[in-house]
Amino acid sequence: MAEPVVRIPDAKVALSTASVYPESTATAFEIAARLGYDGVEVMVWTDPVSQDIEALRRLSDYHQVPILAVHAPCLLITQRVWSTDPWTKLQRAKSAAEKLGASTVVVHPPFRWQRQYARGFVDGVWRMADETDVRFAVENMYPWRYRDREMLAYAPDWDVTKDDYRHFTIDLSHTATARTDAMSMIDRMGDRLGHVHLADGRGSAKDEHLVPGRGTQPCAELLERLALTGFDGHVVIEVNTRRAMSSAEREADLAEALAFTRLHLASAVRVPRS
Repeated sequence: MAEPVVRIPDAKVALSTASVYPESTATAFEIAARLGYDGVEVMVWTDPVSQDIEALRRLSDYHQVPILAVHAPCLLITQRVWSTDPWTKLQRAKSAAEKLGASTVVVHPPFRWQRQYARGFVDGVWRMADETDVRFAVENMYPWRYRDREMLAYAPDWDVTKDDYRHFTIDLSHTATARTDAMSMIDRMGDRLGHVHLADGRGSAKDEHLVPGRGTQPCAELLERLALTGFDGHVVIEVNTRRAMSSAEREADLAEALAFTRLHLASAVRVPRS
């Protein structure tokens, strides 16, 4: 007979510092330590601490929370963070990851108006990946929508599986906004899936980043598949807590997200009785 056993992958569960906004990067380390996250992903944005390698190292050491990933400053609001040149941003993200002991740099595909950057993006990411042991994990995005109109804001494409990258990040809030099949996208990524941004969504034109389990995305199914396939990347909770009425409510949301993730990563499989 086969008996059920619990199989837990080596994947670590991290908290994105973006998940505590409008609280600070420093607050994210404090919450991650208190709730028992395995580490953090630093979103490099307008908070000066997120841009300061020494300040981040001190926070990591003080709270005993490792920095597992660095999210390069790819957002509209970070166009001037770490230079206005997008390749300089990626070089600095790589350097930060190496100095902080992070294994992954998360990067978005270029905006379409960044024409020169977009033309050389795929080859450039490969070149940078060849220079380091840090993974450059390119993240799926989504078309922008306004009423009945759709604008393709990213190049070469918001669906990053249409291009050749060494590693991918899957973001389930983005698959919801794109109204695409998340599990099919994961199938296309295959063993190049190196990083996960776990959040939920209901298919709104807005990028919702709901707590996992509160939307329509296959968050549980994805985690169970990661467990069965022995995924060794990181699962990062990247949710929107801006509407939390208090710090306690924000922390409760982040505790719920962590509990959901750990529950579904512990996948029961049947093995023959010896």
